[in-house]
Amino acid sequence: MPEHDEVAEFSRLFLAFLERMHETPQGIARENVRDRLREHLQVEPEDLPVVAASFPSFDLPNVQLALESWFDSSEVIGLVGSDRGHHSLADLLELGAGRGRFGIGAVDYQRIAVDVGVEMDCVAFGFFLGRQGEDRYVALLRAANPQFGRQEVELEVLATSRDAGDRLMKALPDLIREHNVFRGKVISFERHEFGHGVGPFRLHPRPGVSRDDVVLPAGVLERVEREVIGVAEHREALLRGGQHLRRGVLLYGPPGTGKTHTVRYLLSRLPEFTVVLLAGTSIRYVGEACSLARKLQPALVVLEDCDLIAEARDHLHGGENPLLFQVLNEMDGLAEDADVAFLLTTNRADILEPALAERPGRVDLAVEVPLPDAAGRARLLSLYGPTLDLSPAVIDEVVSATEGTTASFTKELVRRAVLLAAEAGTSPGDTHLQAATAELLSARDTLTRRLLGAADPR
Repeated sequence: MPEHDEVAEFSRLFLAFLERMHETPQGIARENVRDRLREHLQVEPEDLPVVAASFPSFDLPNVQLALESWFDSSEVIGLVGSDRGHHSLADLLELGAGRGRFGIGAVDYQRIAVDVGVEMDCVAFGFFLGRQGEDRYVALLRAANPQFGRQEVELEVLATSRDAGDRLMKALPDLIREHNVFRGKVISFERHEFGHGVGPFRLHPRPGVSRDDVVLPAGVLERVEREVIGVAEHREALLRGGQHLRRGVLLYGPPGTGKTHTVRYLLSRLPEFTVVLLAGTSIRYVGEACSLARKLQPALVVLEDCDLIAEARDHLHGGENPLLFQVLNEMDGLAEDADVAFLLTTNRADILEPALAERPGRVDLAVEVPLPDAAGRARLLSLYGPTLDLSPAVIDEVVSATEGTTASFTKELVRRAVLLAAEAGTSPGDTHLQAATAELLSARDTLTRRLLGAADPR
């Protein structure tokens, strides 16, 4: 048999197998779905108009909670039958008129993370049979399924009056906002494994960084706090004064100086803020991030390493302009009274500056996070090495020897000192820190120093 005939025969047999799997086994009588919907609605379902809406794929739990809050009472039923997922609600009603084609069965669920270590069973395919007052509803909810071309959550609704259906659809956006499970969470976007859509969120624990844990030159942290935290604390006064809340802050400086650490501190100070983390090429999802931030404000959108996308173009979304321009356009698209802060970090301000100059007003404050000075390096030794027994003379010696190094360098320096002490079976102290310093500043660790963001010793 020719190869193409074998493939065709395999396809035919496989499709037949799938059909058999969906068929109701002989001897098992299932209630017809159309009959069940008619019993609930108390009218012929085909006589009612279908109203439909779609939502981002990540909004499945929020759509479900919104529906449940709208109904005074409801139950959810599932469906068995061939190709049920490929038919609209109207098609299912028409096809369901034939006995045995579609029957009542188990509800399909999808387990979705809604917090760190917390999951929710969400209806992935099921009919909500609901009531609100005298109105009766049938709502078919389907999860996104990019593998088969469905990029969004889909909702189709039958209601016993057109007005009832319209009221539900009009109320849904506010209900989704009110019951949103991602409010106040720290999330990042991931690309879906199928297609080009946004995949499931990754939820992150909120950092617990205190102000004492942030080592920056005098006045630097205060400027950032005023722009990010101060605006949030005085939002009402600013609005009364006709001032905007939307703000953008750029943290720039060499790698390893503490830009990300500063961001983590700000996240700790704003526990009520919804935080969306974007880094590198995931910044292409800035449109979705801004949409979410707009819904769940107060919000903070963090865009790390923006220099990596200063020249990159989002060909997947048909973008001709650099991704950075898309970021700036999305920032500009938010209303001025939106309590949304953008935090951008970069190691290469020189790459970003031309684009930012072409789009004035998006970034309100640019703050350099420089290499730590001598006082800063001493504070870092104390911060990262609280268990080290160090003399003032050795601290001064190490601080002097490590001029031009980063916070990341100091952190690794202390770790090596503790490791050397552990290998010697003793408590870490002066000699171990001196040995670790000599090792990290030696010629053999030149690349390590550079990877830690430190310059070569003078």
